[in-house]
Formats: sequence, C-alpha cells, structure tokens
Amino acid sequence: MNLIQSNQCFQGEQRIYSIASNALKTTSRFGIFLPAQALAGQACPALFYLAGLTCTEETFAIKAHAQRVAAQLGMILISPDTSPRGDEVAKGDHWDIGQGAGFYINATQAPWAEHFQMESFVADELYALITQEFPVARNQIGIFGHSMGGHGALTLALKYPEKFKSVSAFAPICAPSQCPWGEKAFSAYLGTDKATWLAHDATALIEAKGAVFNEILIDQGLQDQFYSQLNPALFSQACAKVGQALTLREHTGYDHGYYFIQSFIDDHLSFHAQQLNA
Repeated sequence: MNLIQSNQCFQGEQRIYSIASNALKTTSRFGIFLPAQALAGQACPALFYLAGLTCTEETFAIKAHAQRVAAQLGMILISPDTSPRGDEVAKGDHWDIGQGAGFYINATQAPWAEHFQMESFVADELYALITQEFPVARNQIGIFGHSMGGHGALTLALKYPEKFKSVSAFAPICAPSQCPWGEKAFSAYLGTDKATWLAHDATALIEAKGAVFNEILIDQGLQDQFYSQLNPALFSQACAKVGQALTLREHTGYDHGYYFIQSFIDDHLSFHAQQLNA
C-alpha cells in the first residue's frame, strides 16, 4: 500500500493510495478520508462509496463534498476505483464497458475475467485491507454508491450483510438485467445465460433474500437523463413484496450528476450514522 497523495481536510486527511491487487491482477487505487478521530487512533464507523460509470477513486472525494459532515460524525469514507486499469487490462470499445465500467461484479467471460473481479476486490480484498490498516469499528461498516455504484452498493450489501450493516444509494441501476446498460455489461462480463445475471441484480436479490436491513435509503432525481435505465419502481415493488423497509425519495428538478449528490449527501451520511449506531 503506497501513499500517493494526502491533503488536510476538515482537521482530517483525504488520501489516495495505490495497491498491488491480487483480485484484479494489476495496480489499483482507492481514496480514503480519515477524520481527526481516526488520525488519533480512535475506532470509527466507515462507509464504502462506489462511484458510477467513467469515475475514478478521486471523483467522490472531489465532487461529493462529503468530508465536512463525515468529519463531524467521525466517519471514515473509502472510495475505490470503478474498474481495473492498465495497459494489460482489456479496455472495451465504449464508455459503458471495460475500464471505468467494472459494474462491481466478477467477470467470467474473456477477455474480462482475468482482471475484472471487482466484487472480490471490494468485498474481500479492499475490505480486509481497510479493516486491518485503519482504525475501523468492525461492526459499523456501511456501503453506498451512485448509478453503477448504487447498483454495486445494493447488490454487495445484499450479498454480504455480515460485512455491511447499512446501505443507501443515489440513482442506482436497480434492475440491471432489465435495462440496456446492464444487458450490455452482463452479456460481456457474464455471458448470455440470463439466469446468472440475477445474482448481480438488486431487484432479483431482494426478492430472493427477503428483508435484510432495518431500512434502505434511495434518492432519485426526476429529471435524471438516465431515469429509464434505473427502474427504482421495480426495486420498490420488490421491497414491498418481501417487507423490506425502503425510503425512496424522488426529487423534482434534479438530474443524474454530482450537484444532485451534493444536495443530499449529508442526509445519507446521517442515515448511515444512525443505522450503524443502532
């Protein structure tokens, strides 16, 4: 683990690290905000944030404006890159497949399978590294994300509830097996057997697993230019069917970008603080 950059921020530090990843078979980077409490060695609650298509480990740290409230709450924020990177890693021929578009799943198809093991990277390798190397309160770890990362947050939380105690999302891809983004990515990464896709689909997972969390929070802009890809209604219906408490807030005038995230980031951090302390 090599420190690439460190900047003082609200009496804490915003850092970027690089690591040689066994899961991804390449060097990867992640961002981490350490509040003053963590720098002093105090065990702190932690949130993993999964970013969306085309983003990197820096996007959330720069654009979300989350550090101020995280500092007040004494909360560690972790933001991995969205895919493996490097000259040896398959790139794809469009912005929504390949590098920058890992979808937080483990690919099984060539040429992606060798490096695109993002589920294992986040839920196993990076999770273990963070809990070993930083003062994280082990029973107070949550996950949230945006768009593709919202899909990742929901699915990883549902798959690993023993690791993630809370979950929320901004404009998540709620049913990727039923939208063009998901169909394109899953066909490439997982193959054409659609039955295998359901293990990576939040709507299908909630229907299969039932109620898992005390509450799930989702914020969605109604002027989101990608609304037709996101299907929050399908996820809401699945939650209602199995009795999973869901707060789905739909906001007039807001689109898909980080101005939307900035507007409600404080609510999400407070939501996680409450859930993690419950």
